Amino acid sequence: MMRMGWLTALSFLIALPTAAAGPDTRPGSDVAVPEGYRMEHYRAPVPAEVPGAATVTLDEAESLHRAGTVLFIDVMKVPRAASAGLEGKWLVARPHVSIKGSTWLPEVGEGTLKPEIERYFRRNLERLTGGDSDAPLHFYCVTDCWMSWNAAKRALSWGYGKAYWYRDGIEVWQQFDLLTETVDPVPLPRD
Repeated sequence: MMRMGWLTALSFLIALPTAAAGPDTRPGSDVAVPEGYRMEHYRAPVPAEVPGAATVTLDEAESLHRAGTVLFIDVMKVPRAASAGLEGKWLVARPHVSIKGSTWLPEVGEGTLKPEIERYFRRNLERLTGGDSDAPLHFYCVTDCWMSWNAAKRALSWGYGKAYWYRDGIEVWQQFDLLTETVDPVPLPRD
């Protein structure tokens, strides 16, 4: 009798992945996709997708990383100095860890970009892609971060044709001991 219960439970568990292969049931999959950009409270559950972008899982992100053909862009926010002589400098208080080979572009995931940040984002995308709007871009931040969602959506609106969005963020990447490195943000130009 006890053995029969174990076999029934095992067959149920084996059948579970097949049943769950339908719609996305991860936390946040029921979050509505805004028409524009997320304008506030950037650390909150995110939707399942960015319209026009490919949402990637950890395995898919790792595969893209190994292939080396996708530009990984970390959009984690960091404050800027306002003090005399330091205006516009990024204030990085502690080492920042990114997926190895990433470019860190802070503030580009805000809902409304300040003109200098929009220029910074556009110039860096142009530089990183060598002007190729078909170059694949992979945006990420941290878990439950709308900044990467906004950045991917904005790049698509500017005509970049291939955007990947890794919604799980750097924390999940680190939990699996995947390749990381300490990076500095790309400096703001002095316009």
